[in-house]
Amino acid sequence: MSERILVTGAAGYLGSILCQHLLEAGYKVTGLDNLTYGQAYLFHLGANPSFNFINGDARDTELMQELLKDVDVIIPLAAIVGASACKRDPQLTKSVNLESIQLLNRLRSPHQLIIYPNTNSGYGTKSGDSYCTEDSPLEPISLYGQTKVQAEVELLNSPNAIALRLATVFGLSPRMRLDLLVNHFVYTAVTDGYLVIFEKDFKRNYIHIRDVADCMIYCIQNPQKMVGRPYNLGLDSANLSKEQLALKVKEYVPNFYIHFAAIGSDPDKRNYIVSNQRLREAGFEAKRSLDDGIQELIKGYRMLGRGLFKNV
Repeated sequence: MSERILVTGAAGYLGSILCQHLLEAGYKVTGLDNLTYGQAYLFHLGANPSFNFINGDARDTELMQELLKDVDVIIPLAAIVGASACKRDPQLTKSVNLESIQLLNRLRSPHQLIIYPNTNSGYGTKSGDSYCTEDSPLEPISLYGQTKVQAEVELLNSPNAIALRLATVFGLSPRMRLDLLVNHFVYTAVTDGYLVIFEKDFKRNYIHIRDVADCMIYCIQNPQKMVGRPYNLGLDSANLSKEQLALKVKEYVPNFYIHFAAIGSDPDKRNYIVSNQRLREAGFEAKRSLDDGIQELIKGYRMLGRGLFKNV
């Protein structure tokens, strides 16, 4: 297999899983990361001769020019991720989430395939009653969603680009994230035993982290029928309200106490369900269920031991 892949944000939640899947599929992988969240998340790949790592910044023009000389496919994961993190530093968010993608797009050859991970949070608030397709209007309500949507538009107006609009991702990763809804609900169930939920009827779609990695490999292998378009990537069986998700977690953690608050609001106003039909028609369908992910997360959280600042 000749393809050489550049993954930016390689040490992140998704990147550390994606690099593993790419290597197992036979690709040569260069991972770029500035290691904002720590150094150890790719140690398990160090012994693989097909893996190379660069400690650097995706906004560095000279570095990106050099790295792009030797790759066939680019997967830019480097980003400030999530509404809260983006709100904390808007200038950094715009620089990393949008301007680094614009830089990459200027520097890459038209022959280099770029697979861009967008978020389906671009669909905004909606009503949760009708399915969002790739033709639904994009109405992002957060700076995170806005910068990701702008970057997607820029790439899809260029040659040889595929955009994946990711559902809310769940599952274990070497660089774990507890702010993602499924991961958070299961963690809270296992550690605290209770959860207060505002706006319990708000809905969204979910996807396992390893299905995301597998889909990106599918895009690499089938670009001719996919370039130039966005694709929703989620589980059709996991268009769930927050109430339904919490009750699903409770099936595996029976002592989990859930309080649905009538007063109060959730700062994340997303409320939509998503159709993944276009991707299915292109030949890919997610296969890891929400039940699989919840059981995986429970197993992982058993490995955490005592909390850093808790005497329990």
